[in-house]
Amino acid sequence: MLKESALSPADAVYRATIPAGDYWMHVVKAGQTLRIVDSDGNQAADTLFYAAADPAERYSASDTIREQGNVYLGVGSVLMSQDCNPMLEIVADTVGRHDTLGGACATESNTVRYALDKKTMHACRDSYLLALAENDQYGLTKRDLAHNINFFMNVPITSEGGLTFADGMSGPGKYVEMRALMDVIVLISNCPQLNNPCNAYNPTPVEVLVWGE
Repeated sequence: MLKESALSPADAVYRATIPAGDYWMHVVKAGQTLRIVDSDGNQAADTLFYAAADPAERYSASDTIREQGNVYLGVGSVLMSQDCNPMLEIVADTVGRHDTLGGACATESNTVRYALDKKTMHACRDSYLLALAENDQYGLTKRDLAHNINFFMNVPITSEGGLTFADGMSGPGKYVEMRALMDVIVLISNCPQLNNPCNAYNPTPVEVLVWGE
């Protein structure tokens, strides 16, 4: 389901651009609304969520899928933690669905999916590790990297139960918007993937906006 937001960018209390291949790490408070914008279209925003009060509690794909009875995320989806607490709710979406199964690219997966000589190429997991190293105030380490959401990614499930990476359903300026139901640490890797044709082999920026006190 598609749903436009009533919020105006001019009223946002925070706004930033995440360059292709870079990360963004920020606390979004309960009651605030976070929008992620696919600036140029078909770019993947690989996103992790942690409870700010206790970062050992984090987004859980399996609990979210079970509670909503759907493997795709869209308007009305409540993102659940592994303790089955609601973390955020998707309240507006101009794309239609988002992936929570495909995971983040890593140097290891690049070699499996593409070629051995791709191992040295930058990947989302590298961005996550850099973010944790440069933001030690959150107390997160490598072992805290759990399953992520791939906003704007189209990963259909085959009739045999496998995953395929298909052409994106997003486009320039499309967005997804979430209302925080608890204080959350948000970590986004703006995917640097150069091997997947979904983004025309051209990673592009995404934008983040926050509304609320």
